Amino acid sequence: MLSTGALRAHLLAARLAGPVATSREESLRSYRLFAAGDPRVLIGIDPEWTWRQQDLLGLMADKCGVSADPGHTSGCDVIDPERTLAALDAFAGRLSAAARRRAPVLLGTGHPHRLLGFYAALADALSAAGCTVLTPAHGSSVDITTRFGLRTHNLDYVRRVALVRAPGAGAAGREPGAHTHSPLPVRTALAAAAEAGGTLPELVIGDHGWVCGAGQLGFEAIGLADTDDPALFVGEAEGRVSVVVPLDDAVRSDYYRPLTRYVLNRACLSQ
Repeated sequence: MLSTGALRAHLLAARLAGPVATSREESLRSYRLFAAGDPRVLIGIDPEWTWRQQDLLGLMADKCGVSADPGHTSGCDVIDPERTLAALDAFAGRLSAAARRRAPVLLGTGHPHRLLGFYAALADALSAAGCTVLTPAHGSSVDITTRFGLRTHNLDYVRRVALVRAPGAGAAGREPGAHTHSPLPVRTALAAAAEAGGTLPELVIGDHGWVCGAGQLGFEAIGLADTDDPALFVGEAEGRVSVVVPLDDAVRSDYYRPLTRYVLNRACLSQ
């Protein structure tokens, strides 16, 4: 089993925690936009409380370990590896609980280039433990607002992990999917499952809009988030998201493998 000390060292060496690639400017911009109610940053969360920029900065300092000093406006942002480790343990606890009751689960990512392997390993382990890994609305169209305007994407599943693709992309199986923060894919998947009278997930696992969109609708949701994704941490603070793991969500895909081993060992799901 990967020790806590070894994982802490890996988090720092891979820049998953400690000084990360996400800039302070990016994070502060996200907090400003969230406080202004910009849906591009709310990504499915409808806040119950009033969140000013200074409130968000305090929340992110508490949850991630970023600097709480509003005068710190440039450079790399920082994630406290101890907070990442504690959240990974809580994340593993939710996986273990789902496995014990053989709960149906749904996994989805807006970072397929980086995180598909992480989620696919969880899907395999949960399936082996007796959980049904759901794949509702496969092939459905989802209209997502991008920086280029409204674009239609298709909901796809790779290794039982949901993602979206631009039409025609990946015809040869080479395109891993599109990057998105939108909550519309998870809403589409959940609506399709409900309309078909099928099984609904008892746990949704993912990032970005997959977590926020599911949590806002009352589904238990857990996931990963960077310092410029305050919506997930607001969802956690307000009780609509169960666990958020603070880390850089856009490093090389193989850098997440030690996290996979650690989480599955902690959850007693290693195969």
